[in-house]
Amino acid sequence: MNGETSGSVLLTHEVGLHARPSVKLTKLAKTFQSTIELNIDGSDSWIDAKSIVKVMAAKAPQGTTLRFRASGPDADAAVAALVALVERDFDEAEAHAGNG
Repeated sequence: MNGETSGSVLLTHEVGLHARPSVKLTKLAKTFQSTIELNIDGSDSWIDAKSIVKVMAAKAPQGTTLRFRASGPDADAAVAALVALVERDFDEAEAHAGNG
């Protein structure tokens, strides 16, 4: 079944959507079959969440609302996973703790 879903999440990462978080976001998005798009709060355009170049170019600062929309067989799971990744601060805290 091809579903369509959307979700939004507040970007709390200290330096916003820079290189490492962008890579993590696009890598996760690519694990889903669905078409996934990202909107930076206040923008009129949607970008391909699977494109590292486009996601990095968005330069979303901390405090921005990220909106996701997906269409396809795993759309619900895709949006839920991406929102959860942002909510977990891209797992950066765990990476820093490990590098001690």
